[in-house]
Amino acid sequence: MRVKVIWPLKFVYNMSEGRAAGVLVAMRDQWASMTGMAFMFVSTILIGLSVQPIYNIPEARAFGEEGASKGAFVALELLMIGIFTVVIIWLARRGLEFFIKAIVLFALWMSLFYALQPYVALMLYFLDLDTLANVAILSVAISIGSIYLLHRFPEWYVVNGVGIMVGAGVITLIGVSFVPVLIIGFMIAAAIYDYWAVNGSKHMLELADTMIGLKLPVLLVAPKNANYSFIDEDDSVMMDKEIESSSMDWEDPVPHIKNEGGDTKGRDALFMGLGDVIFPGMLVISSVSFLPQTGGEVTYFSAFGVMYADSLTVAMGTLLGGLVGYFALMTQVARGKPQAGLPLLNGGSILGYLISGYFALGMSNLWQDITFF
Repeated sequence: MRVKVIWPLKFVYNMSEGRAAGVLVAMRDQWASMTGMAFMFVSTILIGLSVQPIYNIPEARAFGEEGASKGAFVALELLMIGIFTVVIIWLARRGLEFFIKAIVLFALWMSLFYALQPYVALMLYFLDLDTLANVAILSVAISIGSIYLLHRFPEWYVVNGVGIMVGAGVITLIGVSFVPVLIIGFMIAAAIYDYWAVNGSKHMLELADTMIGLKLPVLLVAPKNANYSFIDEDDSVMMDKEIESSSMDWEDPVPHIKNEGGDTKGRDALFMGLGDVIFPGMLVISSVSFLPQTGGEVTYFSAFGVMYADSLTVAMGTLLGGLVGYFALMTQVARGKPQAGLPLLNGGSILGYLISGYFALGMSNLWQDITFF
């Protein structure tokens, strides 16, 4: 006896086709915010890359020249991230937001100072005022002024402006401190942790809501409409917006979640943690800092020093890989559920590093000898 199984298969096919179409529609509706977030992703890394020659010296490496190849210091960085997360969540649950804001704003000020200093020096150079004292005083003044503006008026464009410069400072300081092999190990460990923290324990969502509630630039904000105000955003964005895929309406996969008063402007934005930019950016900076300095000299990319064509090619390949990972991530974000960004972003960046490195330098030149202690 012959049995034709047509309708179940057709139903499954149609359901799958409907989901894919729903995601594409959602991405089309959010193209402006997704493109804006991609622009901030690239801009943060390129600004960090532009100041890399200033900090690519032994004195600027966090653990010195020898520490750049020691795995114990990467383990220490991971431990500090874990401790910071636990402390921030502990303070938030006890209503001690003042201490959270003080700790984070001080850390942001330091990173902002390092990112701004080269550009302040360049500006004063053209004004013939580039003394060490002038550079230091003006850099401190601008960075403090930026943090004060952030504290008094934390609108999304202020948060993004400070966040981009802070991210550029962090990726530069960490990128020049570790060789690419250690950075890749760091990225893999962070991606695993990020996946567990978002999808397992979900404490990363709680941490994100805390930072959104405090209006701190440890994330980037891409509004979906012109009326959006980050100041009006509440502190339960991530936890409240979790949508079970089994109950999702694929005709409208990203439902507009309205406030009780019917005003949607406080919810209509994409959010990306600054760490999702920092980790791919670290590998970009590390590539130009530690890979063989071969190929022609590149003088037009940065006003602060010389780069070399082969290592810069690998850096750009790493950035391109991160962008591929970003757009893959957006297909998941369009489904309306918070996603762990690092698995795709770091994975794309590492793949871009390996592919571009293979063609530019050869696989043997992508390995650095490392020790734990």
